Amino acid sequence: MTHLVTLVLCMAGFAALALGAGRQQEDLFGRELARAATATWRGGGALLLATALVLLVAAHGWGLALVMFSGHTSLAAGLVYLSLAAWNRLQIG
Repeated sequence: MTHLVTLVLCMAGFAALALGAGRQQEDLFGRELARAATATWRGGGALLLATALVLLVAAHGWGLALVMFSGHTSLAAGLVYLSLAAWNRLQIG
């Protein structure tokens, strides 16, 4: 159960970080968001990733948690990247 929750938190974190980038804002919304909104997305993404790390450390200790966090973030980043690429393809085609 910890793995699923951590993966969801990491995916949400990377999605929020992507929404905090100007290029993705242009692609998804057709314009860049205000600076406050961009900062909120970035801060929220960082907070979600930190929460995932804290959850893993609490459940498994530092040694194993850092290895697990690396795997979860790699998978989550790849899934978010593929989702954004698929979204871009749907918008073009």
